[in-house]
Amino acid sequence: MTRERNNYGDYHTITTMKMLNAAILILVLFYPSLSTAWPTHTVCKEKNLEIYYKSCDPVQDFALSIDGCSKILTNTFDIRAAMILRRNIKELSLNVNLIINGKSILAYSQKLCEPNDRRFIFCGKRKGEHIYYEGPVTLGIHEIPQGEYKVSVKLYNGDHLTVACADFTIKNK
Repeated sequence: MTRERNNYGDYHTITTMKMLNAAILILVLFYPSLSTAWPTHTVCKEKNLEIYYKSCDPVQDFALSIDGCSKILTNTFDIRAAMILRRNIKELSLNVNLIINGKSILAYSQKLCEPNDRRFIFCGKRKGEHIYYEGPVTLGIHEIPQGEYKVSVKLYNGDHLTVACADFTIKNK
């Protein structure tokens, strides 16, 4: 078998270049942590109140919006939220932590879905399904004191695997 020289050098140089390209491709595909973090999304921004969020799940982002910051202070306001599930939701729990100056000040937990309880539209959904919710939410917040707050929200299934995770920043001037 004869090997011909070409403009790029000999056969070994071409083989080495192909192997290097393959190695780079494998690194890009299998090491998502090398990519940049999720962007910070603006939920709302008005004169004195700003709310932002960033997904804290390293492999999935989600969409969330409301019509205006001032509506959060009413008893009920409308939201829009969407995501594609990476996990089944037979059981779903919610953890919320209010963080001020790096310290958890308030922790809240609630079971949202149980195996035989379909309280919410997303209960019982399976991996790969698309969840879209547009409608009312009641938080019971009537006032947000001045300052900057961090709120960590985590949804996890019955196997304690993350379904969704977000870190919110709330600025009230």
